[in-house]
Amino acid sequence: MNILEIFSLSITAILANRMRTLLTILGIVIGVTSVILLISVVTGLKSFITKEIQGLGSNLMFVIPGKVGGARSPGGVQVNRLTMQDATNVKNKLAGQAEVSAVVQKVSTVKYLNKIDKDVTLVGVQANYPKLISVTFVKGRPFTISEESGGRRVAIIGTSAEEKLFGTNSSLGKTISVGNVKYEVIGVLEKRGSVFGIDQDNFVAIPLSAAQKQFGLDRLNTIYIEANKTEEVKLVQKKAAAVLLKRLSEDDFTIMTQEQTLSTVSQITGVLTIALGGIAAISLIVGGIGIMNIMLVSVTERTREIGLRKALGATPSNIRTQFLIEATVLAGLGGIVGIILGIVFSLIIGRFITTSVPLWSIALSFGFSTAVGIIFGVAPAIRAAKLDPIQALRYE
Repeated sequence: MNILEIFSLSITAILANRMRTLLTILGIVIGVTSVILLISVVTGLKSFITKEIQGLGSNLMFVIPGKVGGARSPGGVQVNRLTMQDATNVKNKLAGQAEVSAVVQKVSTVKYLNKIDKDVTLVGVQANYPKLISVTFVKGRPFTISEESGGRRVAIIGTSAEEKLFGTNSSLGKTISVGNVKYEVIGVLEKRGSVFGIDQDNFVAIPLSAAQKQFGLDRLNTIYIEANKTEEVKLVQKKAAAVLLKRLSEDDFTIMTQEQTLSTVSQITGVLTIALGGIAAISLIVGGIGIMNIMLVSVTERTREIGLRKALGATPSNIRTQFLIEATVLAGLGGIVGIILGIVFSLIIGRFITTSVPLWSIALSFGFSTAVGIIFGVAPAIRAAKLDPIQALRYE
């Protein structure tokens, strides 16, 4: 008996019990769909973040509180010790070599007349901030140096904040309430989209000095540094670190260049991909156990058939191969359906957040599902091959 005949018999046996076949492959379908979907979301997140970071320019670096991967205070919480004086010291030291801009951030409520936008990301920035992060204004203008240093109550808002507060009307020149303080809208930034459902455009930027005065923010969330020349990025990073170390310890801050930031993003998303993919893959194992159980039941149900085939000349190898092919086809079919569903769901979710289905995830999912079928199909195949033809023919 050749392999094509065995394959044909296996397909016939699978199609003979279609409902049982559907229920059998359900675990594989769920597992593969989950793997494809989770990997597509994490890959999309990495792609979005990478694009955003690269869009800032290769000369830009960030000073953030705490040591990335370093020591933490008791309780595991990073202590923020970055102050405005640190930003000023760095700016003075790097004069002529780099632009420096300090940023504070908090969540606040913004109002316009009877409309309220809750959980708005409020950032206090300096006049050169829009230039450093390469943003585009769709309306209006950025702060001037005198407006920022004088703490004038002016604001720049995102497109989502404008839509929630003003609808289809223009926000320029209108007065909004941030907390209990009124600010005049002078600019609107271009749309940036969402990440994991977090709206990047629901924000309001006000002058740094005004934010510090209103909310009592004496600690900085970030210090942006942009080297004037690409070849001086490492030198600027070294000089900035030397200035900060005069007051702070190495565990109090981290200076991340674009290269280091992208490397960190890759490490984080890589761990997420493995962890989430591994969790989803548990469904494949469960599906494999389901296939093994159903195949064992099938062996019992088809005992007389196996005995008859052996009596007509089928070898143990033929029987073993048939049942192994059945298990593999079941798993492979589940893998194909799961891949299709994973891609479809990824496209649907992609309408709201960035997703991307890499080809390697499709190959990995199908290969793993097929391997599960082979592994969990071995025991039923061996059991079927070992049946005694005479005893099998007598089986009721």
